[in-house]
Amino acid sequence: MSENNSKPQRGMHGPGGGMMPGEKAKDFKGTTRKILQYMGAYKYGLLAVMIFAIGGTAFNIIGPKITSKAITEIFNGVMAKVAGTGGIDFEKIARILLLLLGLYAISALLSFIQGLIMTGISQKLSYRFRKEISQKIDRMPMEYFESKTVGEVLSRITNDVDTLGQSLNQSVTQLITSVTTIIGILIMMLSISPVMTLIAFVILPVSGAFIGAVVKFSQKYFVAQQKYLGKINGQVEEIYSGHNIVKAFNREEQALKEFNETNTVLYQSAWKSQFFSGMMQPIMNFVGNLGYVAVAVSGSLLVVKGTIEIGDIQAFIQYVRNFTQPITQVAQVSNMLQSMAAAAERVFEFLGEEEEEQQKGNIASLENVEGSVSFEHVRFGYKPDKIIIHDFSSEIKSGQKVAIVGPTGAGKTTMVKLLMRFYDVNGGKIRVDGQDIKEIERSELRKAFGMVLQDTWLFKGTIMENIRYGRLDATDEEVIAAAKAAHAHHFVQTLPGGYDMELNEEASNVSQGQKQLLTIARAILANNKIMILDEATSSVDMRTEARIQKAMNNLMKGRTSFVIAHRLSTIRDADVILVMKDGDIVEQGNHEELLEKNGFYSELYKSQFEEITA
Repeated sequence: MSENNSKPQRGMHGPGGGMMPGEKAKDFKGTTRKILQYMGAYKYGLLAVMIFAIGGTAFNIIGPKITSKAITEIFNGVMAKVAGTGGIDFEKIARILLLLLGLYAISALLSFIQGLIMTGISQKLSYRFRKEISQKIDRMPMEYFESKTVGEVLSRITNDVDTLGQSLNQSVTQLITSVTTIIGILIMMLSISPVMTLIAFVILPVSGAFIGAVVKFSQKYFVAQQKYLGKINGQVEEIYSGHNIVKAFNREEQALKEFNETNTVLYQSAWKSQFFSGMMQPIMNFVGNLGYVAVAVSGSLLVVKGTIEIGDIQAFIQYVRNFTQPITQVAQVSNMLQSMAAAAERVFEFLGEEEEEQQKGNIASLENVEGSVSFEHVRFGYKPDKIIIHDFSSEIKSGQKVAIVGPTGAGKTTMVKLLMRFYDVNGGKIRVDGQDIKEIERSELRKAFGMVLQDTWLFKGTIMENIRYGRLDATDEEVIAAAKAAHAHHFVQTLPGGYDMELNEEASNVSQGQKQLLTIARAILANNKIMILDEATSSVDMRTEARIQKAMNNLMKGRTSFVIAHRLSTIRDADVILVMKDGDIVEQGNHEELLEKNGFYSELYKSQFEEITA
């Protein structure tokens, strides 16, 4: 039973007031340095953000001091009225309040402008990261994607970049305003009364000592709560998923006993942790109220002495109240910066991954491809110390049909990967039209190849758009001609909307066989000179296979084609059959020659024939 099954529960509060710590970066300083380098392109915008953020905060901080003038004026007016020597000067109070309104309006405007600029900067940075990741994907070797899950790669583009952008947008401005607020409030408090400021600050360590003691005492209960929450989740998941097995072996009582034991420990630790967590706010309020009483008493004495005005007491209490908020915000920002750095680290890690080797110097060209392919003593292994193809040579003439056969896991797809330069050979050479493919730019080489894979790929869009993906400048007539050659035209006409019917994201509104015919139509339209067909008929029924086979025969006419075949009956007419076993090519020749050898191919063919006739 794993403890990693625990999930954050709503309503839970830890010693940090409910903040769950984010993932931390391994190299915070190094990652922050890289982020700052990226942000260097927006230095003038960031300078404007800093100026507007400081300005907006400063005008906001002055507010209570101005309010205190109005309160003092009202107090003096009332006292004068009681003494019969005058009254309240409403005009002066109105001027003070208008000034206050103006200050708050300017503060709001400056904050709005800095928010607008910072949002623009963070979104531009996110856009740049997404663009760089997208470009990086095109330059990365197939090896990387075969070792990572789709979710991992997508997470870099979506979650990590979003976290980076949002955290940057919030943390930069919040950090500037929080620090400005702390400094500004401290200056305003000192300007009112250094004595009152000292009294207020004596309360802070008292409050910190109380909270520290509660946190220290309660920490073990929070740890136990998380530990046993994970345990109980694991037990419930295991018992629920294996409920039939529990009942079959009469282990209900044992399972219930284990659950009750864990649940009792969880209950004890949970109520204690929640109790101590709930104590923190009342303690802070109590200590805070002591501070307000101390400020009020000391302020009253200073007013009596004439050192400060009556309104200054109200302003000072407001500053004391506001002083703790930016301190809490700085703590939140530190967590946010850790999350941002962790997300940025993953993005930079992806951008720093090894890329496919790019050709330099004289690059061979593949204009007017004829389609001849030769393997010259090819040697290859996914790892240099584990060679799977030891010494393979073969000469494929233009227009020939080459079949690659063998049991599952024999390495058939490896040959295709070498041809397309998803991987480079460790020794020997592969030539296309006499050119060593290592001397040809990868993108240029792949223009010569067309592919139809076992796993069909169609995107959300019309059937016309999906077929035209093979050649974007093709006319509607050329698309329809390709569909006819692929034996797809008839079924397309029966669909609602015909060629304008829109496929959904999974292309599940057409059958598997129909999807395969559309991918063949796309390949026919592309008109590549060398075709690769990777078990294109393995996931359909016999009747659909016959239709797809006809379409594939049209596709292969006049082209050099490499067919990875599972059913050997479909490749008996191949000019060359490469037989693979345990990653190496053990036989090659045409169907009759290989049967005469009575070797591995013969065994495969006879076993399939026996399965069909059985």
